[in-house]
Amino acid sequence: MLTHKELKARALERPDVKAEYERLDEEFSFFDAFMKVRAAAGITQAEVAERIGTTQSAIARLESGGGKHSPSLATLQKYAHALGCRLELRLINESRKVKGLTKRSTRAAKKQAAG
Repeated sequence: MLTHKELKARALERPDVKAEYERLDEEFSFFDAFMKVRAAAGITQAEVAERIGTTQSAIARLESGGGKHSPSLATLQKYAHALGCRLELRLINESRKVKGLTKRSTRAAKKQAAG
């Protein structure tokens, strides 16, 4: 019988599975951050639900990600506020990345090396 780690490694050898896994990684990382902050604060799903006026099952669905509906920005902001946090969204221009660096950081690194 395969362990979870072995099964995952085997599945990720398939290009289609790997592509879908990478596509969903950003979403799962996002919701994982919510769960980690909630756990670190010692707050239950039921407590978050009460603070934002919803049900524990709705919070469980939100944290699991990948549901039929994506949560609204307003819902994510309420969740963050319930944890004593604020939600910060940023747009990252992926076309400007150069080997993991943006053009701006690449220029800065070149200036620093030259100077």
